[in-house]
Amino acid sequence: MRVLVTGASGLLGGAVARLLVHQGHTVATFQRRPSGVDGATDFRGSVTNAGELDAAVRGAEGIIHLAAKVSFTGRAAEFDEVNVAGTRRVLDAARGAGVRDVVFVSSPSVANSGAAITGLAAEPADPVRAHGDYSRTKAEAELLALAANSPELRVAAVRPHIVWGPGDTQLVERVLARARHGRLPLLDAGAALIDTTYVDNAAAAIVAALHRMDHVSGQALVVSNGEPRPVGELLAGICAAGGVKAPSWAVPGVLARAGGAVVERLWTWAGRNEEPPMTRFLAEQLSTAHWFDQRRTRELLDWTPAVSLDDGLAKLAAHYGPAGR
Repeated sequence: MRVLVTGASGLLGGAVARLLVHQGHTVATFQRRPSGVDGATDFRGSVTNAGELDAAVRGAEGIIHLAAKVSFTGRAAEFDEVNVAGTRRVLDAARGAGVRDVVFVSSPSVANSGAAITGLAAEPADPVRAHGDYSRTKAEAELLALAANSPELRVAAVRPHIVWGPGDTQLVERVLARARHGRLPLLDAGAALIDTTYVDNAAAAIVAALHRMDHVSGQALVVSNGEPRPVGELLAGICAAGGVKAPSWAVPGVLARAGGAVVERLWTWAGRNEEPPMTRFLAEQLSTAHWFDQRRTRELLDWTPAVSLDDGLAKLAAHYGPAGR
């Protein structure tokens, strides 16, 4: 196929584009900076610009849409413009170019109101109950994408859950930096059971959705490694891989959630661009169980994770090498 990947300069987008190239597809990428994906044709631009997007989409048979504003803080209007209006532009460009299939890469947070998730499948996206502008706008964008599903333009949504791996700046580098400076607490002693997704597994599931559109169009699927672990154990594994002492001090989750909400508002009010030390959403992720039933996802995608959690941590340790350890 001729496939366009938006947001290929990120960890997951790059992995998706490289996998498609490896499988023999003709791959183009669209993002604001070079993707660094060998064998792909780069188009530079933003999903906020319809003209740039139309030029990139021209000739594509399939689109995997990952480009998004991902942050714990920021102005609501920026999330709306990139995540919601940007997705609408992608869908419009796809229709105009006669694209057959679109995979929208979403997030499990679109259906998470902050309560524990223990063994659920993909619940409906709910912008009203989603916490934070990122989750709200991804929920709105997913609903928009799935509503566009038709015989002429098949659309599916894939929700990878907490993606990480070598080169990850969203989770791994932040965990290591905070642990290195003693600023990473264990919320509720790190006992919450959570699941995550190694980046290669997430990329393979997303590409599988493009190949299995006959089975998954019009649906949303949560993807994870299917190996829930206590969050304290996961953080300790990441710290060990990066050669950093694991966190040992604890904070009650309820205090972290309240404090995170205050810090989040102050950061936004002050217009600060760097990520705050704690937000309500981050506190919820570190103190609340969230793991998913993967049986339906694996059946529909005809996919299983190739890299176990322990193997992923070993790959992470190899990435950092002796200097990291």
